[in-house]
Amino acid sequence: MRNVVFVAPFPLEATLRFLRALGGLQGVRILGVVHTPPEGSDRQLLHDMVHVENPLDVADLGRAVETLTHRHGPLHRITGILEPIQVQLAQLREHFHVPGPDVRTSELFRDKAHMKDMLRAHGLPCARHRLIRSWQDAQAFVEEVGFPIVLKPPAGMGCKATWRIQTIDQLREALQAVQPRPEEPTLAEEFLRGREFSFETVTIGGQVRFHSLSHYLPPPLDVTENAWIQWCVLLPRDISGPEYEDARRLGHATIRALGLDTGFTHMEWFRRQDGSLAIGEIAARPPGANIVRLTGLAHDADFYRAWARAVVDDAFDGPWERRYATGCAFLRGPGRGRVVGIDGVHRAQELIGRLVEEVKLPTLGANKSDSYEGDGYVIVRHEDTEMVQRALQTIIQTIRVHYA
Repeated sequence: MRNVVFVAPFPLEATLRFLRALGGLQGVRILGVVHTPPEGSDRQLLHDMVHVENPLDVADLGRAVETLTHRHGPLHRITGILEPIQVQLAQLREHFHVPGPDVRTSELFRDKAHMKDMLRAHGLPCARHRLIRSWQDAQAFVEEVGFPIVLKPPAGMGCKATWRIQTIDQLREALQAVQPRPEEPTLAEEFLRGREFSFETVTIGGQVRFHSLSHYLPPPLDVTENAWIQWCVLLPRDISGPEYEDARRLGHATIRALGLDTGFTHMEWFRRQDGSLAIGEIAARPPGANIVRLTGLAHDADFYRAWARAVVDDAFDGPWERRYATGCAFLRGPGRGRVVGIDGVHRAQELIGRLVEEVKLPTLGANKSDSYEGDGYVIVRHEDTEMVQRALQTIIQTIRVHYA
């Protein structure tokens, strides 16, 4: 029996789908490291678990893993899907002599400044950037690239704690908020203009065995800045054409440059107005925003299991035919407070119900989410990409979420 430690601090549905995939593997004993344990049948998937108070503290995690090792013997893998713990997982793997991405590789994927330094060293296009430790650093960077710029934590994820800065006054305000210091810099980046996409891979033994891509409609930073926008992700059915060839080459080259051996990756990239490409950032983990689910629906395959097979078995069960276009519309609306109403659901069902694969409606009484993924979603699928695009438009034009 192979002992697999799964670090899953909180029982979010997105995390539990990966736990269930681990539970479907042969010859695996799942050992949980949790802050809040799952309930019901999900809890039963854990042969044993240890509580941690601070899931970001590698010492706390290490004590939990040590306890599990004493109880069950040597470990086969230590894994987890959350972006903020990827370096800590690598540190645990090195300490307990467990295979998987090492600390250097994990730090390159996690620290966006070091990542971009490495990508530039390999001649790969990405936004110009600088670590900002003072007002003088910020002024010098603006003089170099001009406005707008983006400020974010070096180890950020998605668009959380991210500012688009367009004036000197906005720059002063943002720097007063983040208080950069020599020991705690913030990251400044050139603002990339153009259409934004993602690029996902399954990599085994340093070889990319599978790739997919999606369109962001509109870019997530636009959604973060405009609370009324209902964001969409679209996976077109056909990604084999020449219009995506440069993106495929870029994605594969990025993984080689950063040295990932085995795992999932999720890269955000831009196509500028002149047609050129630029990398936003890349993470060595499964994508969020329901992209794993969407990828599975596009290929009639279980991509949660594909992740488990990659990180536990070093195996890939594909290739799979891309049979469908899929998309997800995230539900939210203007205003603040708690969800008090949802309009248009029945009308949307009448218009595009035959395309709907999964729905999570906002919960009445729940506080409005601060995420661009909103308070609910609708997933659709069809053989025709244009049909999926039209369905996504119908959803965001028909369904309205109200707050008070």
